[in-house]
Amino acid sequence: MLDKIAKHFDFQQRSLNLRSYRAEVLASNIANNETPYYKAMDFDFTQALKSQVDSQGRLAMQATDERHFSNNDRGNGLRAQLQYRTAVQPSLDGNTVDMDVERAAFADNAIKFQSTLTFLNKRISGLNTAIQGQGGN
Repeated sequence: MLDKIAKHFDFQQRSLNLRSYRAEVLASNIANNETPYYKAMDFDFTQALKSQVDSQGRLAMQATDERHFSNNDRGNGLRAQLQYRTAVQPSLDGNTVDMDVERAAFADNAIKFQSTLTFLNKRISGLNTAIQGQGGN
């Protein structure tokens, strides 16, 4: 029974993991704002989430041991292909971090992270209500 409940939340969990990883990538860009020759990186969240879904629309299997066959970029099952961001305004020291772009991307990611948490909280509340039998009829 717990497996069914865990499977019910798997999509949101993977979404939150990807959002968290993207926050790390964007924070790294912001932290290296003044590092010479640092190249800003990011990944396409939609594509990364789609890569975790198989051809039947189910979430792909996730390796739970380092000896499993995997094409994941990270050990926690994330398949996010990092790409260098093109410079909006090139700097003399070769750094491609644009703080306006990074701040906007970070804020957007934070809002979407929070909305996913809110959605997940509603699903948990719905299951809790169903388990307790407090439905309204």
